[in-house]
Amino acid sequence: MHQPSSLTYATPPELRLGTLRKVPIAIVGAGLVGLTLALDLARRGVASVVVEARQTLIEGSRAIVFAQRSLEILGRLGLPEALREKGVDWQLGRVFHKDQEVFSFDFQPEPGFRSPAFLNIQQTYIEEWLVQACLATGLVDLRCLSRVVGVEQQPLGATLSIECPDGAYRLQCDWLVACDGARSTVRTALDLPFIGKVFDDHFLIVDVEMKPDFPAERRFWFDPPFHPNHSVLLHKQPDDLWRVDFQLGPEADPAVEREPQRVAARLRAMFGEGTPLRIDWISVYTFRCRRLESFVHSRVIFAGDSAHQVSPFGGRGGNGGIQDADNLAWRLAGILLHGASPSLLHSYDEERVFAADENILNSTRSADFITPPSRAAHVLREAALALAGTTSWGRALINSGRLSRPARLEGVGQFDQFAHPGGARIAPGTAAPDAPVTVGGEPAWLLDHLGRRGFTVLFYEPAPGRVPATIASAYPVDLLVVSAGEPAPGQDLVWDHRGLVAARYGLQPGDVLIVRPDQHVLTLLAFPDPAAIARSIALAAATGLPVHAQEYVS
Repeated sequence: MHQPSSLTYATPPELRLGTLRKVPIAIVGAGLVGLTLALDLARRGVASVVVEARQTLIEGSRAIVFAQRSLEILGRLGLPEALREKGVDWQLGRVFHKDQEVFSFDFQPEPGFRSPAFLNIQQTYIEEWLVQACLATGLVDLRCLSRVVGVEQQPLGATLSIECPDGAYRLQCDWLVACDGARSTVRTALDLPFIGKVFDDHFLIVDVEMKPDFPAERRFWFDPPFHPNHSVLLHKQPDDLWRVDFQLGPEADPAVEREPQRVAARLRAMFGEGTPLRIDWISVYTFRCRRLESFVHSRVIFAGDSAHQVSPFGGRGGNGGIQDADNLAWRLAGILLHGASPSLLHSYDEERVFAADENILNSTRSADFITPPSRAAHVLREAALALAGTTSWGRALINSGRLSRPARLEGVGQFDQFAHPGGARIAPGTAAPDAPVTVGGEPAWLLDHLGRRGFTVLFYEPAPGRVPATIASAYPVDLLVVSAGEPAPGQDLVWDHRGLVAARYGLQPGDVLIVRPDQHVLTLLAFPDPAAIARSIALAAATGLPVHAQEYVS
C-alpha cells in the first residue's frame, strides 16, 4: 500500500501570539471533501483554516472509484495529468450469477469526453495532491494534530475549541464547514440526528497485490461457486492492487473475518491456489443509508459523510462529497467577496439534500437487492437473475449497485426559477457535459472554459454585433463565443469542430447558455439580451441587480 506523507505541525498563531482570531472560513476535516472545498475556495481567492485531528491524513484503504463528474470537478481545480494516467480507467461492468455471466453494461458508450466514466485510484493519491495544491495557494492554513473538542454557535459565526500538542485554544469563524466524516465531532456537538436506515450485513474489504489475467472492468458475482450464497465485487487499482469486497452476512464476527489466514483462504478459493498474492489491507464494515434533515444550520454547514452516508456499492459516498464541495465553494466565495446574500446557501441545502436523497434511494435499492431483506425478496432476486441472460426486462431488475451519476437538479433549489426550454435542449440543473473543441487552432475541452472565474455566458453562433462586450454583474462573468464553423485566423472563438457542443446541449444558432460557477447549466435563452442575462445571474448569485444592467453593448 502506498504510504502517504505526514503533514507538518506548527504552533497555531492563537497560541504563539496569545490572541483570539476570527477567520472567514474554518473547515473541520482534511479528508477528500474538506481539502476539495479548501482548494476550490482558494482558487476563488478565499482563505480558509482547515483543522485536522490526524497527522497522516489517511490510514488504510478508502475510496478508489472516482466518477466522471468528480474527475471534472478535480480537473477544474488542476488535477495533474500524471494522476489521471496513474489511475485505472474503465467503463464496462459485468454481472455474474454463479459461474455464468448474465449481462454486461457500458457506462460511457458515446466517445468524446476528456474524463473516463470512472477512474480507479487510491484516495491517498488524490488527497496528497490536494494537500500540495492547497498549500501552494498560500490561502489554506492546514493544521494537523488539532482536535476539535467543542463548537459554539453565534448569530454571525461559530467558535471552535481545539486541542493541539502545544495546548488548547479557541478559533472564531464567520462560517464553519463540517467535513469531518461519519463520526462528525461538529454534528455531535450540535446534537443533530440522522434520519435513515442502518443495515446489519457485514462486508469484508481486501486490497490484494497480484497479477491476475483480468481486464480493467467492474465484476460483480451473485452466489459464485467460490463464495456461495453471497456476493463478491472486484475492482482493479493502480500498483497491481485489486479491491475485493465479500458479502459475509449479518452473523459474521468481524474479528474472526479479519484474520489473515481466513482472508487468504477466501482469496485462494476465488483466484486459485497457485495465484501469487500479497494481502495489503483488510477491513470489515457495515453500512448506513441516512442523512441530516438539513445541511445548513445558521453559520454551520455540513458536507460529505458528516451530512449523509450511503452504502459503498455505487461509489456514491466520496463522489457525492466532492459534489457537495463543488456546490458550496462558489456560494461562500460569493458571500465573502461579491456581496451575495447568505440566503444563497438555502439552495445549497435544497440541491444537496435532493442529491443525497437520490443517492440514498439508489444505495438502499442496491442493498435490498444484494442483501434481500426477506424470503420473498430473495426469491424475486433469484428469478430476475435467472431471466437476466435472456430477457431485457430481467436485466433491468438486476441491481449490483447503481453507479454514481450527478443529480439532475431540474426544478430543485434555484433551478425552480428557470424553465426547461423543451425538446432536446439541455435542462437547467444539468451538470454541463464536456465536449472536444478547438481553441486557437489547438485541441481543447469545453469544460476547461466553463466556470473559470465565475459564471460563463456561452453564445452559440451569434448574429453579427449581438455579443455584448460585458455583462453587468457583481459576480465575475466570462463570455464565450462558440462557432459551428472554423473561425477565421485571429478570431477569438471556440470551434465546435465535431458538433458535439451543439448536440449535447441542444443548441441552435443565436442561443445563449448561462453556466454557473460549478459548471451546472443555469438557463438557456433564445436571444442575447444583456439585461435578461444580468437578471438571471443576479438571481442565481443572490446579488443585487446592477443599475446599469439594462445597458446593451453591441
